[in-house]
Amino acid sequence: MKLTKNMKSDFDEFLKEEGIYEEVNDTAIKRVIAYQIEQEMKAQKITKTKMAELMHTSRAVVNRLLNPDNESLTLSTLESATTALGKRLSITIV
Repeated sequence: MKLTKNMKSDFDEFLKEEGIYEEVNDTAIKRVIAYQIEQEMKAQKITKTKMAELMHTSRAVVNRLLNPDNESLTLSTLESATTALGKRLSITIV
C-alpha cells in the first residue's frame, strides 16, 4: 500500500494486504483474554495452584491458559476459568 501526502491508512487493511490479519487478530484476542483472567485472579488473590483446584484441572492447564503465546485455548477451558472466578463468559459474533 503506497501512501501519498494527506492519505490515511487503516491498520486492519494493511494487515489484510500483508496476509496476516487473522493471525495478528487471533493473537491479540488471546493476549487480552489471558490478561483479563490474570488480572481477575490477582484481584481475587487466587494463585495458579488455587485456580487449578477451582477449575478441577492441573496447574499446567492454568499456565497454558495464562500464556498469551499458547494458541490451544478451548471454549471448555475458558468456561471453566470464568466459572472458577465467579464470572460469565460472553462471546459475540460481529
